[in-house]
Amino acid sequence: MTTFDTILYETSDDNVATITLNRPEVLNAFDRTMCHEVREAWRLVKDDPSVHAVVLRAAGERAFCAGLDTKKPYGQPDDVWNHEDPGELLSPKWQQVWKPVVCAVHGICTAGAFYFVNESDVVICSQDATFFDSHVTFGLVSALEPVGLMRRIGLGETLRMALSGNDERVTAETALRIGLVTEVVPRAQLWERAHEIAAGIARKPTAATQGTVRAIWESLDRPYRVAMQQGLIYTRLGNPIGSAEVARRGPDRTEPRYR
Repeated sequence: MTTFDTILYETSDDNVATITLNRPEVLNAFDRTMCHEVREAWRLVKDDPSVHAVVLRAAGERAFCAGLDTKKPYGQPDDVWNHEDPGELLSPKWQQVWKPVVCAVHGICTAGAFYFVNESDVVICSQDATFFDSHVTFGLVSALEPVGLMRRIGLGETLRMALSGNDERVTAETALRIGLVTEVVPRAQLWERAHEIAAGIARKPTAATQGTVRAIWESLDRPYRVAMQQGLIYTRLGNPIGSAEVARRGPDRTEPRYR
């Protein structure tokens, strides 16, 4: 088992890996160490054939993530053209990980925390969750996180969040209404429900779920017809493998849960 300083990583027998942000003393804000450890966790997910889905969550009671740790310099090279975006290290999609990610948000979720939310496949939250973008309040341009956020909630809601700074907080109820999350649960049930969703996904053939995630996400960067053509290629690649697995073990016949 790989051990980390800023996150926890564990796997379970139901083919789910769990990544827990573990700096609750600073509201799970990320520093360079956490960024590199999260990237390593995505590598473990990608390379482990027994992992079919992931839960991304955070320790502590107050926050999911408060973004970049501003009290601990991140550090960039002197050459401005070699500067890196921390989001590239935090993102499963940048790391070419296509195994489905279920993100469980509680408490404060602000600024750089949207790197996690924006590129998760299923996002749920607890009733105490609040979402906001603090950049402009501190005189900082909000230029990166909103790009991913627009894909989830549209231009209008993204602009309102980006320009309001600390003045407005999106409640769990509003997050559900605008499509930022797909489900709201009591805090005590958040981790269990996230794992339940991930385990249900993990029971499906991973060739099918990974191909689905990749086809849908990559379509966002392509014109419609090109995306359709690319998606057709992925069905040709993944369908024979996934169908053969279902034929061997039978389809997942768990009872559907309606929401």
